[in-house]
Amino acid sequence: MAKYVKPTKTTKFHIDFNWWAQKGHNLRSYLLEHLCDDYRDLAEPDLETRTIDWVDPDTGQVFAVDRLWHTIRSHCSQNPDFIPGNLTLTASIFRLFIANNNTPLTPAEMHQQLKRKTPILILRTIGGRTVYKGVRPATAPVNK
Repeated sequence: MAKYVKPTKTTKFHIDFNWWAQKGHNLRSYLLEHLCDDYRDLAEPDLETRTIDWVDPDTGQVFAVDRLWHTIRSHCSQNPDFIPGNLTLTASIFRLFIANNNTPLTPAEMHQQLKRKTPILILRTIGGRTVYKGVRPATAPVNK
């Protein structure tokens, strides 16, 4: 088992997709909860195709990406109400990572983008031993 290292204010976090598989949780089911109404009815049957080819506009490199993740990130997250003020902090953080394509962020960066809670409260929420929604330090050791 990996040694626990307490995160600090400068620790960057991200969604650890391996955590979902290791815990036996269904990430796709949870992602469906974040699908906007515009795509829930229109795109859900098409989302059974799990991956699509996506071209990085900066590099031209082609990647296979999860279609559901891509739909939420590229369409739903563009809605100004994607992260409503009444959403729980952990769900807000999860949606923030969807919106920024899971780019690692510090608690201060999360605070700046969410415009709620303090960086210390964000750190206390996601920086403990309990992992919420797979959000973990980006440098967390992997348990094998």
